[in-house]
Amino acid sequence: QVQLVESGGDLVQTGGALRLSCAASGRIFSANSMAWFRQAPGKEREFVATINYSGNTYYSDSVKGRFTISRDNAKNTVYLQMNDVKPEDTAVYYCAARARSGGGLYKISYHYDYWGQGTQVTISS
Repeated sequence: QVQLVESGGDLVQTGGALRLSCAASGRIFSANSMAWFRQAPGKEREFVATINYSGNTYYSDSVKGRFTISRDNAKNTVYLQMNDVKPEDTAVYYCAARARSGGGLYKISYHYDYWGQGTQVTISS
């Protein structure tokens, strides 16, 4: 059974920084693409960033240049470093993983098979 557990969500002021973590357990990780999505109140879940097993990354336009996704395969953990945060970054952030190994970078949620429970990020203005 694969489990993803997010942590690091908090209340932060505009312009501040935050780092989210996603710890993976089970028969997954090093060979699988991982991603972060977010969902704000009243809005659909949206793609934030993804990383493959080689460390290649892809970001949404809204976070490019401010957020950085990374992974530590030895710790089975994916991170999302959030810098220069804005009120529109307020959302529940979800970690996702693909069941199939491979190097693809996917921004559509149906490509991901496992999801965490989410962690709340609130940015105050």
